[in-house]
Amino acid sequence: MMEIIRMIVVLSAITGLSGFVLSGLKVWTTPIIEEQILKNVQGPALKQIFLQGTNDPIVDRKAMPKPGSEGESVVVFPSIKDGKLLAVAMEAGGKGYGGDVNVLVGFDVVKDALLGISITTHKETPGIGSRIGEPAFTKQFKGMALEKAALKKDGGGIDAISGATFSSIGAAEAVKKTAGWYSTLKDSIKTSW
Repeated sequence: MMEIIRMIVVLSAITGLSGFVLSGLKVWTTPIIEEQILKNVQGPALKQIFLQGTNDPIVDRKAMPKPGSEGESVVVFPSIKDGKLLAVAMEAGGKGYGGDVNVLVGFDVVKDALLGISITTHKETPGIGSRIGEPAFTKQFKGMALEKAALKKDGGGIDAISGATFSSIGAAEAVKKTAGWYSTLKDSIKTSW
């Protein structure tokens, strides 16, 4: 009987210590992971969208309250040239076929139109759903009015990719989400930089 109790105490101590070490490791690595995402995923996507700015949008980014979400925030990346705000970008996700499709969406703050999009991460089928990251799909959004940034089947101006309807829907959903955030936050955004 004592041997069973000792075994339970030892196993409890080992699992408790393991849990403590794993939670500490997560706290320690979270900022490193976030920095790598900014540098290696969002950074290149921002360069595809922001062609005219001279600032570093990653350094100049700001967190703003996410519309419709209590206590949550959305990161806004600015594009600035000669001290003037030209554009901003925000990232959102939509449900695709294989999981979330994350899209970085740029907005021209002068024209209140889409500047462009860049797919940051997805788990879509290679060769089919992954085509949402190709210029044939992403260039459709460039210069489009915010209210037209939806698939044609939903009354917008975007052609879905044949055979990748769910992936196209997920990307369009993410664009629609960020367009809503931009519309709500645009006055705050224009005075923040």
